Amino acid sequence: MNNSFEYDLQVNASHLDTLAHVNNVQYLQWVQDVAGAHWNILTQNTTFDFGIWVVRRHTITYKRPAKLNDWLTIKTYVTKTEGVLSERRVQIYFKDTSILVAQCKTIWCYLNSKTLKPLAVPKEVIRLLG
Repeated sequence: MNNSFEYDLQVNASHLDTLAHVNNVQYLQWVQDVAGAHWNILTQNTTFDFGIWVVRRHTITYKRPAKLNDWLTIKTYVTKTEGVLSERRVQIYFKDTSILVAQCKTIWCYLNSKTLKPLAVPKEVIRLLG
């Protein structure tokens, strides 16, 4: 898990559904948020002309419900990058116990930022992703 990235957050009322659990859509938002934050950290000191990433597929597994005021740790890392695609994993844990709440595998597609067409992930990007 080279170049993993994580942060903690506390569940608030806006994250909840009608069952008082974190809404499924909220988990996907966190998946995208942590991927974006990780990418920003990886690229903050570079001048390379990067393309853009779009989601091709999310596969999420919910293990346990998170509720109001729970503290969660959200961790992400890239497992494989090949051609135009990159596989990123996100794991969401209860912060205090490290018990898994949800996990997601996302396949991202790299696009040319001008043409918006798929582009093979450059070696510079593969090096950043570790």
